[in-house]
Amino acid sequence: MGDEEQTSDDDGGAERQVGRRSSRWMKAVGLTLAGTLVIAAGGAGYAYWHLNRNIKSVDINSALGDNRPAKTQSLPSAGASASATPLPSEALNILVLGSDSRSGKRNQALGGGSSEGARSDTAMVVHLDAGRKKATIVSIPRDTLVTRPSCPLADGGSTAVAYGVMFNTAYSVGGPVCAVKTVESMTNVRMDHYLEVDFAGFADLVDALGGVTVTTEEDIHDDDSHLDLEAGEHHLDGTKALALARTRHGIGDGSDLGRIGLQQTLVKALLRQISSTNLLTSPAKLYKVADVATASLTTDTGLNSLSELMGLGQSLQGLSADELKTVTMPVVTAPSDANRVVAQEPEAAELWATLR
Repeated sequence: MGDEEQTSDDDGGAERQVGRRSSRWMKAVGLTLAGTLVIAAGGAGYAYWHLNRNIKSVDINSALGDNRPAKTQSLPSAGASASATPLPSEALNILVLGSDSRSGKRNQALGGGSSEGARSDTAMVVHLDAGRKKATIVSIPRDTLVTRPSCPLADGGSTAVAYGVMFNTAYSVGGPVCAVKTVESMTNVRMDHYLEVDFAGFADLVDALGGVTVTTEEDIHDDDSHLDLEAGEHHLDGTKALALARTRHGIGDGSDLGRIGLQQTLVKALLRQISSTNLLTSPAKLYKVADVATASLTTDTGLNSLSELMGLGQSLQGLSADELKTVTMPVVTAPSDANRVVAQEPEAAELWATLR
């Protein structure tokens, strides 16, 4: 965690300091997104144009149409005034994918392996409760066997329904649209937004922030991800942080479940690093971080601008670290393949029901 803060002598001092540390951790996410607009507000119009242009998007709503789970019931926005635009406060579900490209010398040098194309090796459903003061992140193991629905393709065709296939094949055969449709099919939960983070861009983001500090509970030696770490605390640069996100064979039983635990640890470490890096006092560093962050993003068309991302970030300023919960979808070993898993029922269905 962060450095210990000095407490005051009065009876309520320690309590206030703990509260400030807790809220600061997640507020930093909103402040960092909002900070990308500080440059533009200062008159650097080209910077705003460049950052906005970095963001790639996919029109998932048009592709999937109306045959989808119902949207979460909206609530009136909080904090509205006659002179201010109210921040969004309704419950929200966001599918976040880590796109792990194996093509190109750079990705291979970063531990991406030798196969071609891109895969969604990280999948998380981020659920924001109504009011945006609590959140749950549910990781979906990529090795989960699912029924992949028929998905529309950009050329007007569609993929065939597939039974008992790995979850991450949805992205491979149909991109973001099929990934969203598969998640909605298996959860019956509407994905309000989509965020994809390119893994190579993630490494650049970690470097731009000055690295991240993580604690590993066991030695990690993984030839595939090129990672060698002894158990203990480590400050990782972008290359090693990405290797940690990809590691599976060097820990536990070598399954995807061990990698998910590392990825959840890494997400929290990244948020702590953002919180401890005072980007708003350094426009040059802020721009560098914003540039690599936006360049690594693909979103749905509802989040494809700095203003939309800023609104999302600002709406999270009331979310504290204590109210951020990370879980993994309950799974059991697949009867057909000891190297694969299937959703554990009724536990998985009960978990997804809490996100509707």
